[in-house]
Amino acid sequence: MSGSVSASRTKVLLAFLAVYVIWGSTYLAIRFAIETIPPFLMAGVRFVVAGSVLFIWARMRGAAQPTIGQWRSTAIVGLLLLVGGNGGVVWAEQLVPSGLTALLVATVPLWMVLLEWIGPGGGRPTRTVAAGIGIGFVGVAILVGPGELAGAERIDPRGAVVLIGASLAWATGSLYSRRASLPPAPLLGAGMHMLTGGAALLVLGLLSGEVARVELGQISARSSLALAYLIVFGALVGF
Repeated sequence: MSGSVSASRTKVLLAFLAVYVIWGSTYLAIRFAIETIPPFLMAGVRFVVAGSVLFIWARMRGAAQPTIGQWRSTAIVGLLLLVGGNGGVVWAEQLVPSGLTALLVATVPLWMVLLEWIGPGGGRPTRTVAAGIGIGFVGVAILVGPGELAGAERIDPRGAVVLIGASLAWATGSLYSRRASLPPAPLLGAGMHMLTGGAALLVLGLLSGEVARVELGQISARSSLALAYLIVFGALVGF
């Protein structure tokens, strides 16, 4: 029994490590990708491709056909997490360095605690939770480095505001997903919210005129490799 518990804990620790390393690196990959690819179209392609792979994979492995209600719930999750959350990040990284982006996005746990507190039946966060959030912010600040933070006066305030809004959207989507009617197969649900969120990002890119900015011959190898990294590791492996 103790051996199985130890193995389970090891898997959890490895999962957290993978998330921290992979998702932590996506901020830099996003910066490289949007150097020559418009942000919303880049994010839309990322999630539509990854979502299609996950959806097909889950269905081939026996996941049940999703219901209309499940599509509706995953669409809401996709809009909050990927359009409001990731969409805000990719847009803001045109104005904000990737290191500072990581620091501002670290407000997601704070928003989640606050939203749960003010929500129906919510309880006041304990001192332990508050201390954990504080330590987390300090840790991210150390990882970003004082040199990066010292350059904050060059940051366009619009980018910072959008990042705070993106963090709030991600926190809201995360809390909603806990209670929403989602498919029992996690990979299927992830594929569905990537498909819906990615499609919405593509529409947003079209409406904002990004298509006119796309020059296939001008897309750099670094941007292409960064997009591939975001699809494979930042989306498929990470989720």
